[in-house]
Amino acid sequence: MTAPAAWLRPDWGLDSVGALMTTRAGGRSTGPFASMNVHSEVGDDPGAVASNRALFAAAIGATPVFLHQVHGTRVARIGVADTLPGATIHAADAAVTSEPGVACAVMVADCLPLLFAAGNGGAVGAAHAGWRGLAAGVVEATVQSVCDAAGCAPADVVVWLGACIGPVAFEVGADVLEAFGADASAHEAAVASAVESPRFRPGRPGRWLADLPQLARDRLLAAGVTQVSGGGYCTVTEASRFFSFRRSGVTGRMVAAVWLDSIGRARG
Repeated sequence: MTAPAAWLRPDWGLDSVGALMTTRAGGRSTGPFASMNVHSEVGDDPGAVASNRALFAAAIGATPVFLHQVHGTRVARIGVADTLPGATIHAADAAVTSEPGVACAVMVADCLPLLFAAGNGGAVGAAHAGWRGLAAGVVEATVQSVCDAAGCAPADVVVWLGACIGPVAFEVGADVLEAFGADASAHEAAVASAVESPRFRPGRPGRWLADLPQLARDRLLAAGVTQVSGGGYCTVTEASRFFSFRRSGVTGRMVAAVWLDSIGRARG
C-alpha cells in the first residue's frame, strides 16, 4: 500500500530514514472515528482499528511499536523484540530505536507529536508531548536518548513537529503558565498594558492562549537542537483533516512515526 497523499511528511531528505503522520484519511473506521483511527481504547470497532493499523504498517514498510502513553517523560528503547506477538507494551511517551524496520510511533489528537532523526542515520525517535510532558522534560529526554543511541550531538539531530492544537485554540489557565516558569500575575499585568507574551497570549479573563509548538521549539533549542521544522497545523480548527479530542470529545487518534529503512532508502 502507498501512503495516502493526505498524510503529512517531514521534508528531511535523509537517506534511509522514513517518517510520516496520518490524518483522518485512508482508514476503515466510521462515525466519529472516521476513518483512520489507530487507537484501540477510544470506543471504535476493534476490527476497524486492527485493519487501520495493518494499513498503516503496510504503507510505511516497517512495524510500528505503539506505546501506553501516560503524559510523562519516560523514553523506551525499542527494537525487533518489541514487534513480536506478546511483547510488553511500554508505558512511555517516547521511543527511540537504532534497529531498521522498527517504527517509533506515538498517537495524538491535540497533543504534539515530535519526530527525531540523527543526521548520521544511527537512530530515530518519536515523542508525545502534551503540556504536562513537555513541561516535565519529555523533549529533552528524547533528544538525549537519540544522541546516546546514535553517538551524535544534539546539533546533529533533526526534528519535525506534527499537527497539534494550535495557538488560536489552546486555551489554558495559570497552572500551565506556572509549569513553564511563567508568572501568571505578571502576565495579567502585561495584558493590562497591552503587552503580549510570544508564548502565552491573553484570552478570556484568567485564561491564555498557549503556543505549544513554540514552547517545544524553545525546549529543543535549549537542548542544542537547531534543525526544527513543522508545527504549522491545528487539529482543532481543521475538523475535516484531523481528529481533535478538545473539539469533539469522542474521536479517533492519529499516529506519527519514524523508522530506519533496512533497504537503505527513505520511505513514507
